[in-house]
Amino acid sequence: MNKPKSKTVFVCQQCGKESPKWLGRCPGCQEWNSFVETVVAVSSQVSTWLYAEENAPRELSKLKTEAYPRLSFPFIEFNRVLGGGMVTGSLVLVSGDPGIGKSTLLLQASSAVAEQGGKVVYVSGEESSQQIKLRSERLGMGGDRLYILPETNLEAVLGRLEELSPNLVVVDSIQTVYIEELAGAPGSVGQIRECTLRLMRWAKRAGIPVLVTGHVTKDGAIAGPRVLEHIVDVVLYLEGETFSSYRILRSTKNRFGSTNEVGVFEMSGGGLIEVSNPSEAFLASHRDGAVGSAVVPTFEGSRPLLVEIQALTSPASFAPPRRIANGVDFNRLLLIAAVLTRRAGVNLSNQDVITNVIGGMRIGEPAADLGIALAVASSHRDAKVVQGLVALGEVGLSGELRAVPQLERRLSEAARLGFKRCLIPETSYKTSLDVKGVELLKAGTVAEALRLGLVKPTRK
Repeated sequence: MNKPKSKTVFVCQQCGKESPKWLGRCPGCQEWNSFVETVVAVSSQVSTWLYAEENAPRELSKLKTEAYPRLSFPFIEFNRVLGGGMVTGSLVLVSGDPGIGKSTLLLQASSAVAEQGGKVVYVSGEESSQQIKLRSERLGMGGDRLYILPETNLEAVLGRLEELSPNLVVVDSIQTVYIEELAGAPGSVGQIRECTLRLMRWAKRAGIPVLVTGHVTKDGAIAGPRVLEHIVDVVLYLEGETFSSYRILRSTKNRFGSTNEVGVFEMSGGGLIEVSNPSEAFLASHRDGAVGSAVVPTFEGSRPLLVEIQALTSPASFAPPRRIANGVDFNRLLLIAAVLTRRAGVNLSNQDVITNVIGGMRIGEPAADLGIALAVASSHRDAKVVQGLVALGEVGLSGELRAVPQLERRLSEAARLGFKRCLIPETSYKTSLDVKGVELLKAGTVAEALRLGLVKPTRK
């Protein structure tokens, strides 16, 4: 029998790019000193399983559709982001900054499945059984049918899983498990790739959903991002500010559902608690009619959310003016600042402009442009925003306001929370649009919107 040959390649530990020789800087991710020598085995024989009967090509029209049962969690927000629950045999990656609450979320989800009668195996490569026990007592968990497996050898883990036949498997984290026959330390690109592939094959064959956690790099991306994201079925990010108790669970890849859904949680002494009404939570400290503050009905997935956008302008006396964007796209802020300067008479050429979204939310849709412009102009002119007002609309380069989708649902959410007025683009107005209790203020340009949305300051 011919033994597999081996060759040496250099692999970038950040993006997984391979090179036949060592490079000081990776041409893929531009990282310095990230290449590590790795031994790769090359098989000279063709595996027989490639020609198995179940892998034979079949005509698409003759294939039968099969229903994919989902494992539902008692967390409505978690199920929302997953698209209704975890599909049988799927591999889900949960990532986030250290200490953000990934292990807490997965331990709570595991305990909930076990309480419903399922069998769960929690593979812990970072914490001991006693550490997890202490956390479970703090969270008020019983632990019946929840098995803790403190093991990092993947072959031993898969052997234990075959014995237990669980309903759900959690691996915390993928950077700590390893395979003995592979060269490289745990957490290297080669180990992560092969461990994830073996977990995926086992999950598909056994029909058991698997949840794994992943570390992030200093840039906020998953460690070995292009290696992991292409293998798994679902990629979830748990986000949040260090000073805020709110956590946002966001999906960036989902083969079984939408990638626009978000789940909102609040970190407490008893673990993560679902926030059933995120709009009310984000506006809990909102002062109506404040200077430099605007409320925007944004859309996240299938539901509208009202968020508060704050802005502050300050003269830049000794340095070039800066633009700081927290929670909004930096390039959108530059666009809005330029339009306000050229089209609306708000001179920001010598002003520092700082924007922030309250609650740690991140807004990516252009419908928030008018709200950002209103908050910046309010701070610059020291003029209050009209009381009970929400604003939405996309800003064009010529200063025009463009229509936004799902307008009626946004207005209904604003009316539910007590807002009386809504500033919208003229192109969005329809005669059939009527939301009880909300007055519609129509504007065609940014300059007109500022006249309608800001209260003229009284001269002292």
